[in-house]
Amino acid sequence: MVVIQNSANDASINEPNLINTLQKVIADLGEGDSELLIRLVDKNEIQALNKTYRDKNQPTNVLSFSSDLPKEIEEMILGDVIVCLEIVREEAKAQGKTFEHHLMHMSIHGVLHLLGYDHIVEAEAEEMEALEVKILNGLGIANPY
Repeated sequence: MVVIQNSANDASINEPNLINTLQKVIADLGEGDSELLIRLVDKNEIQALNKTYRDKNQPTNVLSFSSDLPKEIEEMILGDVIVCLEIVREEAKAQGKTFEHHLMHMSIHGVLHLLGYDHIVEAEAEEMEALEVKILNGLGIANPY
């Protein structure tokens, strides 16, 4: 189940489409029964989170926080993905992408982090990017790279 918290109060977000798409992506990746929170925020909120949890005092496009429930608790919670709508809009414009497509990409990127994918090491970055491209292609979204 995907839940959206639109703390930025942005009425232009097609929340049902984002929910349905992410539920399908999670199911396709074998985590269909898991819970996921997508929180849509402004620059101030994501900067505060980035400073607190990553020691980086600047806004960023997306942050992922894995669930830290003990395995004994039988809840399937992937975690939280925090997306900064302002940054995603700015990046989409600068990169010549639609906001909707870039929002979907950043949301999927955050979900992949929750599933253990990363892009610190080059080989892992290539694997993660290839999976993102494959997923986005299945959604009719062009290669973002």
